[in-house]
Amino acid sequence: MDLPIYLDHAATTPVAPEVLEAMLPAFSVNYGNPASIYAAGAEAREAVEAARDAIARAIGADAGEVYFTSGGTEADNWAIKGMAAAAEEGRRYLLVSALEHHAVLDPSESLRDAGFEVELVRGDSTGFVEPAEIAKRIRRETLLVSVMHANNEVGTIEPIDEIGRICRERDVPLHIDAVQTFGKCDIDVERLGVSLMSLSAHKLYGPKGVGALYVRRGTRIGRFMEGGEQERGRRAGTLNVPGIVGFHSATKLAVASLATENERLIALRDRLIAGIERSVDGALLMGHRTRRLPNNAHFCFDGVEGESLLLALDQAGIYASAGSACTTGSVEPSHVLLAMGVDEERARGALRMTLGRSTTSEGIDYTIEQIGRIVTDLRALSGGGW
Repeated sequence: MDLPIYLDHAATTPVAPEVLEAMLPAFSVNYGNPASIYAAGAEAREAVEAARDAIARAIGADAGEVYFTSGGTEADNWAIKGMAAAAEEGRRYLLVSALEHHAVLDPSESLRDAGFEVELVRGDSTGFVEPAEIAKRIRRETLLVSVMHANNEVGTIEPIDEIGRICRERDVPLHIDAVQTFGKCDIDVERLGVSLMSLSAHKLYGPKGVGALYVRRGTRIGRFMEGGEQERGRRAGTLNVPGIVGFHSATKLAVASLATENERLIALRDRLIAGIERSVDGALLMGHRTRRLPNNAHFCFDGVEGESLLLALDQAGIYASAGSACTTGSVEPSHVLLAMGVDEERARGALRMTLGRSTTSEGIDYTIEQIGRIVTDLRALSGGGW
């Protein structure tokens, strides 16, 4: 067994060797600007359009509905702010899950400051957003509903197909952040009934700095950046061709291995969950026990500070996190856990482990052993009676 053991694939993933190999020519050989009309530009443009087509097919969309961005955060911001910019008269109400990534919550808060009404919908104790709550709160003036496909911290997969049906019946656009599910779950935009969907490459062994926003044809959305006619006039700026090529390659790899890799990860995930529950008194699994991402195991440990646990795991050669990578350094408990009704003290003992290609059964057993030892030691030091 090799150390370190990387259990933070929800934060980012290493670029797969096949992806890197596909990207390299776009840096040095096929380096043309896809907006140029000469041959080198045409070659770059063909690579971009091949990627667009592959990503569209992976989600059951048309290529003309996929727009490249700098990542999931930009895609989320564009979805929220772009819909507000193109809002019809009288549509100034947004319904947003309280469990969302800050890339959705923060732009929603900015819209609140600009005079829009934003209502947050809490999840239940497992992070599950009830479709009935969405149905009850949708109004005639609703501009957008935004509920992430699966939570990036606790891993709960939301009932998007049911929420999508409700939104279609009410003629309200639905946006989902699918950054954690693309490449891990079967996604079909028609079945889910979504109008907008955010994607990112670096969560599925692709490069950082590239993502996409799916925009259903006919959806009214404002331009995100001005200064050029790229992306059919909706998002200005020279396209990141090497990143897009890498996104294409990573998408193909994910689609080809989806079923077999999920089966392997679910077995390892369940082994990890069972081992921790067996070896650590009071270990509390967060998120839905069965409706969860295939690679996610999230616990709270009473009597333990999450930061101390992470530092001790680091010394043992295990890389994990307390929650979203975008809140690293924050001393505040997770807003996701608080929205699920977890009290602040318990939320401070959070540990998220997300598995991936490099995860082995030996690594899982070592992790279980080390967590049991470390939690026992930390509780003894705290004098909390454990």
